Amino acid sequence: MMNQIFKKIYTTTILSLFFLAFVQAQTDSTRTLTVAGNCAMCKKRIETAAKMHGVETAIWNAGDNLLQIKYNPQKVQLEAIKKNIAQVGHDVDNLVATDESYAKLHECCMYPRLENGKVPEKKAVTTDNHDHPHTVTGVVVEENEKGDLKPIIGANLHWANLPTKNTRTNENGVFKLDHKEGFNKLVVSYVGMKSDTITIKDLHEVIMITAKGNVLMEVEVKGTRRSNYIDRMTPARLEVLTGKELFKAACCDLSESFETNASVDVVSADAVTGSKQIQMLGLSGIYTQLTVENLPGPRGLASPLGLNSIAGTWIESMQIAKGIGSVANGFENMAGQINVELKKPQNSEKLFFNAYANNMGRTDVNLNLSQKIGQHWSTAVLLHDNFMYNKSMNFSHNGFRDIPVGNLFSGVNRWFYENGKGLMVQFGVKYLNDDRTGGQIDFNKKTDKGTTNRYGLGFDIERVEGFAKIGYVFPENKHRSIGLQLAGSNYNQKSYFGLNNYDSEQQNGYANLL
Repeated sequence: MMNQIFKKIYTTTILSLFFLAFVQAQTDSTRTLTVAGNCAMCKKRIETAAKMHGVETAIWNAGDNLLQIKYNPQKVQLEAIKKNIAQVGHDVDNLVATDESYAKLHECCMYPRLENGKVPEKKAVTTDNHDHPHTVTGVVVEENEKGDLKPIIGANLHWANLPTKNTRTNENGVFKLDHKEGFNKLVVSYVGMKSDTITIKDLHEVIMITAKGNVLMEVEVKGTRRSNYIDRMTPARLEVLTGKELFKAACCDLSESFETNASVDVVSADAVTGSKQIQMLGLSGIYTQLTVENLPGPRGLASPLGLNSIAGTWIESMQIAKGIGSVANGFENMAGQINVELKKPQNSEKLFFNAYANNMGRTDVNLNLSQKIGQHWSTAVLLHDNFMYNKSMNFSHNGFRDIPVGNLFSGVNRWFYENGKGLMVQFGVKYLNDDRTGGQIDFNKKTDKGTTNRYGLGFDIERVEGFAKIGYVFPENKHRSIGLQLAGSNYNQKSYFGLNNYDSEQQNGYANLL
């Protein structure tokens, strides 16, 4: 009985898929349009304009000026596609672009206008067969990883047979060079790129030289820098600690990352709870501002144990500034500011695992994961677990544990978005749970808590934080930008010290428009 039901479900599913495929095939339509253009910049402009909502594919060929499109007539009309292409300056079949839109085209994109919807016939002229002077015209552009084309200004071009006669590309990347009979090898060079030689086959064609792949190969210059250095690009004295410097530290979290640095001292605030604080210029930690990617770090009630919550394997770099600094990120930096940069989803390793253990019973486990999702999105997960259950550690032999024992778990999930047009967005969530017990060596939380049998202390901390950054860089002026920073956290602590209970809760909110 069950087999028959499954067979019916399977048959119904297969028939439904075939029906959907049939309907899709009926709704899609394929057309070939004649679209005037010259070069790769024309191709990108035409295909971008053609890919409206409802258009599945659009492929333009510069050789025959034909555009192959596959679209859904129920979502978009063919005439609407033509009008969209004409609006960016390209003639389509019998639809002629306006003179205004045509004049806005790049210099090398000034194609011969269509005549009665057809490309004017032109006879190919080789470098060895011509009866009148010719001028070779072309453009030199650079293509980035996203496929955007940028004109190269000042590229040098000359014939291989006559190096002394050369020309340079103008502000649009366009060049013009007089041709002499028998010359067919054009040499192109640019500072910082490897020279290349182009073979000219048709003197009437506009030559497109792209600085990518096998043409104008880029020369990559690499250098090394110290693991810690002074940033000369900032007006204030800013010391930068890179990830290489953090490898020198024995272990394992932010509080232990300054052992090789003389600018910052990390001292124990008290031996009972194991809390630590930062000291700069001889002043206590409350006068030093700690930020994480220029957002508020552990503050208020979270400060005493906050340095233990950030794993060393999460840190990409740190910037240390002494003395009173800018209030752009807060007012707390009287003695100095420490900013911690975490690893970014878009450029960190896909998988990183790290573990540490010592003879005192301490164990740290770290796991970093990152993944790119499509062209614009990327995400990362950073996890840290620290646990210690050696209750008998007592080097002073006074009957009390040297440090509390228990477990600390923290994690970060962050996302990054960039659309390639100046908009960048980051957001994420952080979580911390710290459950530790201290006091006398033989203190038992279940039987001795709240009694005078043995002294003990404990704290159970939970901290949740959300953050977001939204920035926009103006394309017409890369030095102008606007950004919004948002952060909020909830801190909850339940603790006891001997016969006294201490419960606290704190909420923080932060917003900054730059």
